Amino acid sequence: MKRLKLTIGVAAMMIAFAPLNTAQAQLFKKKKPVEQPKPAASANDKKGIQPYGKVITDKALSQTGLVDVHEVDKKFYFEISESLLGREIMTVTRYKQTPAGGGIYGGEEVNRQVIRFELGPNDKIFMRSITYFAVSNDSTSPIFKSVDNSNAAPIVGAFDIKAIKEGDTKAYVIDVTPIFEGDEQLFSLDSYAKQRFNLTALDKDKSYIERISTFPMNTEIHMVKTFKIKPPMISFSPTPQIGSYFPAARDAGVATISLNTSMVLLPEVPMRKRHFDARVGFFANQHVIFEEESQKAERDAFAVRWRLEPKNAEDAARQKRGELIEPAKPIVYYIDPATPDKWKPYLKAGVDDWNVAFEAAGWKNAIRGEYWPENDSTMSLEDARYSVIRYFASDIMNAYGPNVHDPRSGEIIESHVGWYHNVMRLLRNWYLVQASAVDPRARNVKFDDDLMGELIRFVAAHEVGHTIGLRHNFASSSATPVEMLRNKEFTDKYGHTSSIMDYARFNYVAQPEDGITDLFPRVNDYDIWAIKWGYSYFPDANSSEEEKAILHEWTKEAYKDPRLRFGTEINPYDPRYQNE
Repeated sequence: MKRLKLTIGVAAMMIAFAPLNTAQAQLFKKKKPVEQPKPAASANDKKGIQPYGKVITDKALSQTGLVDVHEVDKKFYFEISESLLGREIMTVTRYKQTPAGGGIYGGEEVNRQVIRFELGPNDKIFMRSITYFAVSNDSTSPIFKSVDNSNAAPIVGAFDIKAIKEGDTKAYVIDVTPIFEGDEQLFSLDSYAKQRFNLTALDKDKSYIERISTFPMNTEIHMVKTFKIKPPMISFSPTPQIGSYFPAARDAGVATISLNTSMVLLPEVPMRKRHFDARVGFFANQHVIFEEESQKAERDAFAVRWRLEPKNAEDAARQKRGELIEPAKPIVYYIDPATPDKWKPYLKAGVDDWNVAFEAAGWKNAIRGEYWPENDSTMSLEDARYSVIRYFASDIMNAYGPNVHDPRSGEIIESHVGWYHNVMRLLRNWYLVQASAVDPRARNVKFDDDLMGELIRFVAAHEVGHTIGLRHNFASSSATPVEMLRNKEFTDKYGHTSSIMDYARFNYVAQPEDGITDLFPRVNDYDIWAIKWGYSYFPDANSSEEEKAILHEWTKEAYKDPRLRFGTEINPYDPRYQNE
């Protein structure tokens, strides 16, 4: 990883005096100056540290938030409170605007990393990059020190302290302009991306910080970066050249990309983990655990999921009695305002379809789609506080649903569903081939808006399923007996597959004489069970281990029903787990 070293040069000036003659020397001796009392030393007397008001002048444009941000004479300063030092901060960098023709789009993730600020030697603030791999839970044990010795966090930024703000809480002022205007990997493209697009060095004269905005729990940095390109080579070799060029970059010799980095403060106390169970298809994170009493390194795997908690103790008691309650913080997905208006309601409906599953876990109105408030200048589509279904003007026939989560606990922080325009062509092709024998609406080259809207809703629900933690379940389609696929009473009640997370697509077995109209996958029995497993709240459990014991009994009982079984998408050999 590239490291950017920031230095402040200090010019040293030597003033030479000519030797004095004897008379002059005696004269100076007779006029011995009176010693003046020295002022008391302060923190700001340290070398290089200036008085606060000299750095953050009355010309400063200042904002208060996670870090206070000051813009002075085209420089950006972070004022970092002493209480923020050592806290984990998730950084998520996304494309805002991209050159055409590269297969990357505004809203897509570039990289993510956890960082922390710490006080370093020589009046510096360090920024470290944190990777969670091996951990020890007991900070008082000798093995904790051993683990710590094997997990050195790289220093990715070193900042001279420009000023110190004294008060109830001390704060350190640093100049962050060079790191965000520069090419530090955490806030730019990595070497692989540069190789992919034949980009080379950053063109500093054409790169700048567009703006920085700060809020109570996050700070947003908007950057424009221009890269030089590798000159095209004339080659007579049949071996293909590595990388491709943006069309605009080939024409201009440079490529300009707009990026946004969100710095989001992670909870001081991580969410309680939910131990991973291979019988339920959740995405998972894991650590290698070293404990004083263990005789081998253990692996601690835990599910990736949103934090859903009651608003208060009264609601928790109501939920325990079997009542549905609203969570303190619901899961909200905004619809990108760049989405064609006629498709927005269907994307929203694909989000809302998951409420039936969350109700099984005891939650009412736990998840919802909302239209983006275009006139709200305080909101940004790149802001990591907001989950968005982003619409890409792309000929790629796909959609995808990732999430950004706290690596310490699996708590999902946000998600941006990627929706490519040409996924509609893929849906048209699938449905025409598979369902046109039964559904007359599918017998046209161009589908009417109602049919295409239903198809969009189905795919949106599938992708949202990924963003709430669910993997593909390729066992669900094998749970439906083939003869039942032509049984109208069965398909009306159960659908043709027990999970929308399968790749079962549409009911192509049904024939016109069967009278079947329910041809689409839907949020179904397995999905409802999986959300119940992942999102039920246990107020009486004192630890994740106690929750694990309860959930084990639930899963053991659920596995008696083939419709509730999970089949991994990474096993190509089990005949029950095939897709398409």
